[in-house]
Amino acid sequence: MVARELLGARIVSHLGPVPLSGFISETEAYLGRDDPASHAYLGRHHDGNRNLYGPPGTWYVYRSYGIHWCANLVCGEPAPGGAVLLRGIVPLAGVTLMRQRRGDVPDRMLCDGPGKLCQALGITRELDGAPMWRSPVVVGTAAGPVERGAVRATPRIGISKAVDWPLRFVLETAREPALP
Repeated sequence: MVARELLGARIVSHLGPVPLSGFISETEAYLGRDDPASHAYLGRHHDGNRNLYGPPGTWYVYRSYGIHWCANLVCGEPAPGGAVLLRGIVPLAGVTLMRQRRGDVPDRMLCDGPGKLCQALGITRELDGAPMWRSPVVVGTAAGPVERGAVRATPRIGISKAVDWPLRFVLETAREPALP
C-alpha cells in the first residue's frame, strides 16, 4: 500500500527562499470510489476534486474546514480517485522558516498534522494538479526500508465515515531513518 510505503520518504519543498525538508512520519489512505471517506466516493466529480482523478503522482490539494490546506498524492489504486494524505513529517532542514510560518510552537508540533505540514512547507492550492516530480514539492524514496514493526496502522482520524478502517500509518520512531 502506497500510504505505508511513503513512510520514511523525504519531502523537499522549494516554495520559499530556502529549501525545506523532512521525512514523512504519518499518512492516511483514501481508496477512491468505494471509500465513504474519500472525496471520490461513488465517483463524485466536481471542480474542487478534479485533480483527484489525475494520473498517479499528481498533487491533490484541498481546503479542510475552509481553513487548512491538505496535500495528497494521487495513487490511482485500488481505484481511480485513490490518494494518500500526508499527515505529518519530521523536519530536517529549513526549520527556521517553518517556525516563521507556523508561529511559536514546539518543534514537535511544527508539522504534526496535515494543515500544519502544508503551512510549514508553504503548500497551497497552487500545487493542486501538478505532477509531483515536476513540482516545487517533491517526495523522494525512503532512506531505507522501514521495518514492519516500526509502523503502526490505526483507524483514520478527523473524518466521520469509515472511521474504523485501519488506513492511517504512523512511523513509530521520531528519528531520521538511516541514510545509505
